[in-house]
Amino acid sequence: METALISHLQQFLMELGKGFAFVARQQHIVTDTSDFYIDLVFYNYYLKCFVLLELKTHKLTHEVIGQMDMYVRMYNDLKKRDDDNPTIGIILCTEKDETIVKYSVMAENEKLFASKYRLYLPDENELRQIIEEDRIKFELDRNRE
Repeated sequence: METALISHLQQFLMELGKGFAFVARQQHIVTDTSDFYIDLVFYNYYLKCFVLLELKTHKLTHEVIGQMDMYVRMYNDLKKRDDDNPTIGIILCTEKDETIVKYSVMAENEKLFASKYRLYLPDENELRQIIEEDRIKFELDRNRE
């Protein structure tokens, strides 16, 4: 999937929205004992922040969420300039478990997002329905707090 996105990068950037610039693919970051690779890194000139994208061809797991949280924290510490806004982390996966999202660091961090992706683009009516379902879930979750 990543290779397909890279080969269609211009179209992909336009779908993300305005202001996105490609920074890196498989960006290598290092801890004292481990090496990690962030799938895709962008910078958004309107938001004035880095946007990290992880692409998962499987169900969302708490390990993936923890990994993205670490990437965002490391990026804020090592790459973000003083005049940049906090880094945003986005996980695209084939299936997400709302319970895992609810009880993970995602629930406390407004800069981490998980979303399901499809191998085809939904038509206009499907897109409206997905947006409406997500809006209702969001409002219900907000009202429970």
